[in-house]
Amino acid sequence: MSQGTLFIVSAPSGAGKTSLVRELIERLDGIQVSVSHTTRARREGEVNGVNYHFTDAAGFEAMIERGDFFEYAKVFDNYYGTSREAVQTLLTAGQDVILEIDWQGAQQVREQMPEAVSIFILPPSRAELERRLASRGTDEHAVIARRMRDAVSEMSHFNEYDYLVINDDFTTALEELQSLVISRRLTQAAMSKRHAPLLEALLSQAPSVE
Repeated sequence: MSQGTLFIVSAPSGAGKTSLVRELIERLDGIQVSVSHTTRARREGEVNGVNYHFTDAAGFEAMIERGDFFEYAKVFDNYYGTSREAVQTLLTAGQDVILEIDWQGAQQVREQMPEAVSIFILPPSRAELERRLASRGTDEHAVIARRMRDAVSEMSHFNEYDYLVINDDFTTALEELQSLVISRRLTQAAMSKRHAPLLEALLSQAPSVE
């Protein structure tokens, strides 16, 4: 069985990453988003094992000690992390896996899996990004300004990624993201493993015709 590919997808808040990834996995078979572990409280409507693997701080820190995480971070007093075993199990089963993580998490994962494919999603302009961030609610200007600073900081790491997708038109960006996944599946190495019997049959010596 062909090994799945690990895709790292990062973006600043407001670039549309979550919507693009959600639609991508609806369109394509054999690909799913890795479910992270977190110590934050479960919100209404969230399901353990679907939205996150919810755990307490002691349990999370024990996993850190055992080296169970590809990457982890502490954000606003809560831990978030990606289980190494869960991802490896899916990849070994031939599933493609998407990690939705920030640039720091991406660095940690690439150090351990340099063969991972990394994609950064950008907004079409700063003005549009600010409009999207402001449209999320009635946040004060200072809150929106802080989000913009965070977004610019995140975007400054775009050159660490293999591919860039600009989310100006959602349909176009989705098609570009999908094409990256499909092209990875069509590499010679991946196809050779997936279709080994076919290739053997195609290259076998046919019996001579009398």
